[in-house]
Amino acid sequence: MRQSWTDDRLDDLKREVESGFDRIDQRFQLVDQRFEQMDQRFGRVETDIREMREQLGSLQRTMLQVGGGLLAANIGLMATIVGLIATHL
Repeated sequence: MRQSWTDDRLDDLKREVESGFDRIDQRFQLVDQRFEQMDQRFGRVETDIREMREQLGSLQRTMLQVGGGLLAANIGLMATIVGLIATHL
């Protein structure tokens, strides 16, 4: 069945299509706002990760220094014990 399209019907269709696109534009604005929020959150996460890496690097240096000091102290203690044993034999 074929219907004729009058100017009034075409105008109604045009208004309905434009209204639909306006609603889509509004929804995309909301989506864009959510993406901006996510970008801000990811920015904070990146900053936190960078800070944690710096702290981890500092902790690793401290652990190496303490471990090196303990190793040197143990070597010195063993040398002292060996020296004492050698002098008493």
